[in-house]
Amino acid sequence: MPMLNFQNQIRFDLGAITKLPDTLNRQGIQRPLLVTDRGLRDNGLLDRIIGVLEDSSSAKTYDGTPGNPTEEAVAEALEFYQENGCDGVVCVGGGSPMDLGKAVALLADSGGPLAQYDPLKGGNKLVKGVAPLIAIPTTSGTGSEASVGFVISMSDGRKLTFANPKFLPRLAICDPELTLGLPPMLTAATGMDAITHCIEAVLATPANPPAEGIGLDGLWRGWRHIKRAVDNGSDRTARWEMMMASTEGALAFVKGLGAVHSMSHAAGRIKELRLHHGTLNAVILPTILRFNEEACLDTYPRLRQAMGLAANADLAKAVEQLNADLGLPRGLSEMGLTEELIEDMVPHAISDLATMTNPKKVSAKDFADLYRQAM
Repeated sequence: MPMLNFQNQIRFDLGAITKLPDTLNRQGIQRPLLVTDRGLRDNGLLDRIIGVLEDSSSAKTYDGTPGNPTEEAVAEALEFYQENGCDGVVCVGGGSPMDLGKAVALLADSGGPLAQYDPLKGGNKLVKGVAPLIAIPTTSGTGSEASVGFVISMSDGRKLTFANPKFLPRLAICDPELTLGLPPMLTAATGMDAITHCIEAVLATPANPPAEGIGLDGLWRGWRHIKRAVDNGSDRTARWEMMMASTEGALAFVKGLGAVHSMSHAAGRIKELRLHHGTLNAVILPTILRFNEEACLDTYPRLRQAMGLAANADLAKAVEQLNADLGLPRGLSEMGLTEELIEDMVPHAISDLATMTNPKKVSAKDFADLYRQAM
């Protein structure tokens, strides 16, 4: 049964960050914890955001978010939250601070350990509540500000996806101005993350026509503007369109995702490599488009139409060409993955939540072959 879940309020416009004080007041947050990373502190963007607060001294900042958020970092941030008497979480950044902040908000209200909330093991019934949660994206990719999920690399080596309507931020501020000047490669990788979200959501098995329509609109925007955003970091129109594509991608994937994300999550959990999730999605996407094609004869024409491609266009080749134009890696081997790691990754891909909604059944052997093809 599909869940039509589009429930939170998003302030979306150039300059919307000035509404942060009102957003905090509406949630009754007086002592917020800002969850971010050191990159945003170092580049001055965090200071710009704190500067709009009526009383900046009331805000505490945790900037230790790793590239792929870990259970250990969640525990550290939660301790900081409790020590400072915080009463709400404001996630500032890309997908990693968003995911970490959601985990902190969950544990602050419902208690630990985090693993007990695994939805594949009935964990959702244990969720008592979530601390007030606000999201401020500074990249256009993850769409976590509009998502009911978050992903954490656990201490036991698993990378778990947690999903519950209570994890949806109560309010979000999407200000494309915060993405102006984002480096080209980060713009490309996060933008391809958004495009992958839109494509996989459209193809996911559950029936949810509103989500599918939103995914197609997000794909239409992202496909037309990602190259502009990469080529010119100051293009305000391109930045607006890419942030909208990112938000729409997350609104759409309430319908589900697919094997691209299963494979990305399994690879992203390898701590030594510190692989970027959006880049993984971009590189793996063509392989999965080829794999799924026979099961998607009715939906691929709609993707081609949204992407402005010919009726007989090869979707996988089109994505490969876009990746090349954006300067992204041509295969997983360029990112440091080797065939020796496949045996380790396959079980994690099989058990990933996204595998359940892939349009074509994927076996362990299939995943091993798909990793080799994506190399």
